[in-house]
Amino acid sequence: MLAREPYKGSTRKLVLAFDVGTTFSGVSYCMLDPGEVPVIRGVARYPAQEHVGGDSKIPSILYYDLQGDVRAIGAEALQEHIIEQAEDEGWVKLEWWKLHLRAKHLASSHIRDDDILPLPQGKSAVEVLADFMRYLFQCARTYIQESHLNFWRSVENSIEFVLTHPNGWEGQQQQQIRRAVELAGLISSKEEQSHVHLLTEGEASLHFCVTNVIASDVFSKTPIDVSDYWDEEEDQSDSQRVIVIDAGGGTIDLSAYSMKLSPTSFEEIAPAECSLQGSVFVTSRARTLLQKKLSGSEQYSNPTIIAQMAGIFDNSTKLRFRKPDEPSYIRFGTIRDKDLKYDIRSGQLKLAGQDVADLFEPSIEAIIEAFEQQRRVASTPINLVCLVGGFAASDWLFAKLQEYFLPLGISFCRPDAHVNKAVADGAVLFYIDHLVSSRVARATYGIECFTPYDSQDPEHQVRQHKSFIDATGELCVPEYFESILLKDTQVSELREFRKSFQIIRKKLARCKSHSSEFCATRVPSRSHSG
Repeated sequence: MLAREPYKGSTRKLVLAFDVGTTFSGVSYCMLDPGEVPVIRGVARYPAQEHVGGDSKIPSILYYDLQGDVRAIGAEALQEHIIEQAEDEGWVKLEWWKLHLRAKHLASSHIRDDDILPLPQGKSAVEVLADFMRYLFQCARTYIQESHLNFWRSVENSIEFVLTHPNGWEGQQQQQIRRAVELAGLISSKEEQSHVHLLTEGEASLHFCVTNVIASDVFSKTPIDVSDYWDEEEDQSDSQRVIVIDAGGGTIDLSAYSMKLSPTSFEEIAPAECSLQGSVFVTSRARTLLQKKLSGSEQYSNPTIIAQMAGIFDNSTKLRFRKPDEPSYIRFGTIRDKDLKYDIRSGQLKLAGQDVADLFEPSIEAIIEAFEQQRRVASTPINLVCLVGGFAASDWLFAKLQEYFLPLGISFCRPDAHVNKAVADGAVLFYIDHLVSSRVARATYGIECFTPYDSQDPEHQVRQHKSFIDATGELCVPEYFESILLKDTQVSELREFRKSFQIIRKKLARCKSHSSEFCATRVPSRSHSG
């Protein structure tokens, strides 16, 4: 474990980290007392939750009634009387709703319309997120009040929130998260947004791995350094390169870092990768396989039965799968359910092992492709790959990735701690340790402006009909993108990127103020038209 220093702040505060996942969600926290060494804890009890423990999470499920009011969330939504009431009263059930918030630039052609249940009428995805975060906050408050007497009252106005999101979520999605925080009542005004910290799931997972994997006895004795700049010319012989794979329900996030052990410090060495190939898409492909396999059966092709089988596959068959040369089974019925034509016997549906293995293949390929992309950009050997997240519990996923990484001479591990709490715990550790000193820009940022017309520039020629005479009498063309920060640039938290621009007006009154919106492009060129 890393040797953590006592908290140096002057006042007591609480750090709450929310990991809102596509399939499961959890909360971790830390009570910061001046002079005390911080301890990361997890909310281990939720209403109607059968399993209680350090890895406790709740399903990301909500029920809304026909008026748009929340009727059940989390484990409460799985209670039999709730399911019965929902059917009787026509409530709307939401699962995998987080995918409604997905970034549009992420490849999603494999996502079918029926993979994501529609939102209740009049409800936006941001409002659903707010309802869910409000519930998580209430659960966390109740748990802390019950576990730590008289503590909550002393910190209820001194809470720092750390909210994680997939690596591929950018400005628009981050604004939606901040809006949801306000709607949920976690903060009372926009001025309190300074107490809300957004973090990629990849970076949160790094902090978890530093504590639970990377921190060997030798490593733990080195001081933590989060200096803002590294001397690129200094000896890097003691540095290590690690890629963290956070395999979750909806997304698979890869983050690459270089770490120096004397003193301990981290910098991102390749843009973070994000793929919509999490474990829910293995289940989605399984549903398609079941529909095809049972399409000719009058009794078992019913959509309700298919959905039941897919749910059982998701909860058990998928996790137990280990060998493609052995059949897998979905235990869905009673001993009377039998149809040998469709491989159903004693309430079990038999699936060929290779067919199940094929369901994992797109996700495995996405991980390897993202890894190779980061390895190319990093241009230095990767020493270690860590696999965390709920999907990491799949032995087949682990075995296939191990089969790929070991011949490359890369150490590959899956922490034996609660990997499904890696993001929530890591988010708290991020707030305390803040180990990453610099990150890599995932896009080129700049502004749209106009520039003098160049008759030799083909792009200018195409837009000649848009040319105009500016205030100085010069012929110019609009829609010119001028970069300020280039893609793949190393960016420390305190470093500023500036570029001078000028705007010419004919009237002095129009020169009082001017504002422009930032634009982002994934084309890494310096500047371009379009």
